Amino acid sequence: MAVGEAAEIGIVIYPEAQRAAIHGLTDLFHVANLISEEQGGRAPSKMRVSHWELSADGGSVEKVFDSHPGPSLGLVALILPPSLTNLPVGERMGAFPGWIRQQHSAGTTICSICGGAYLMAESGLLEGRSATTHWTHSDLISGKFPGIKVDVTKLIIDDGDIITAGAMMAWIDLGLKLVARFMSPSIQLATARFMLVDPAGREQTFYSTFAPKLHHGDDAILKIQHWLQARHTEKITIEMMADRAGLGERTFLRRFHKATGMNPTEYCQQLRIAKARELLEISSIKVEQIAWQIGYEDPGAFRKIFRKILGLSPGEYRRRFFVGEDAALA
Repeated sequence: MAVGEAAEIGIVIYPEAQRAAIHGLTDLFHVANLISEEQGGRAPSKMRVSHWELSADGGSVEKVFDSHPGPSLGLVALILPPSLTNLPVGERMGAFPGWIRQQHSAGTTICSICGGAYLMAESGLLEGRSATTHWTHSDLISGKFPGIKVDVTKLIIDDGDIITAGAMMAWIDLGLKLVARFMSPSIQLATARFMLVDPAGREQTFYSTFAPKLHHGDDAILKIQHWLQARHTEKITIEMMADRAGLGERTFLRRFHKATGMNPTEYCQQLRIAKARELLEISSIKVEQIAWQIGYEDPGAFRKIFRKILGLSPGEYRRRFFVGEDAALA
């Protein structure tokens, strides 16, 4: 792309797409353009934004908005925004999946946000790829599209020609990433400062909550899950769990993993960390005391596991999410 040439970013407006994300991205790129003009240069870089909708009969895709009307050299990126209600799958998506494949074949980077990953999956572009979506959609998208490696620990997965963003508000993170790619990192940072948002450093794990799978149909494992919910702060061994379930250890471990998607040790860690998060958010109890309350004799081990699961230390988590009345003690 020549210096000063506008990089056209397309935004898909599928039925029930989140308009706040569509217009928010349009405004973000407009701010980036203003900052680029202010920074000067003989030919400041620009972002051109276009919106694309289905035709009345759903058989084709039409451009319905263009921030810089005129001849186009094609899209450098195409964004599939999140949805507020119905996910973008099925016949109502009309010509979108095929059109998205065509854009990708022409060299366009395809990007999705939250539930927009379903539309990308419908196009077939995520088969065999790693992708992220909102953590609440993980099981749904994995079940419908088993060839996709869903990783909801990441807020953004940049695979070069494919970029997926997880949470509904991750349109901000994706927009800033595209500003850095097609304009410059300095304009990205200035845009983030103008909008009072962090340019980087967030992950979905900071915000997701542990929701154990309980509707798996294995009564013996469900019995252990209910038991662990009340006893997870105690010293409980695999042998104790298997005995209570009335199963041999190897059979218990196999069935537990099949039912919950994790081994018993990981499961207990998730239960403990969920309780620790609650205490960090609403109380000023010292981290060492929280570790002891949830069953860790070694606060250092607690800190290590907390960071492994959430990507933040307990102190960092408290500084971000504390909602109590007193000053937090890290």
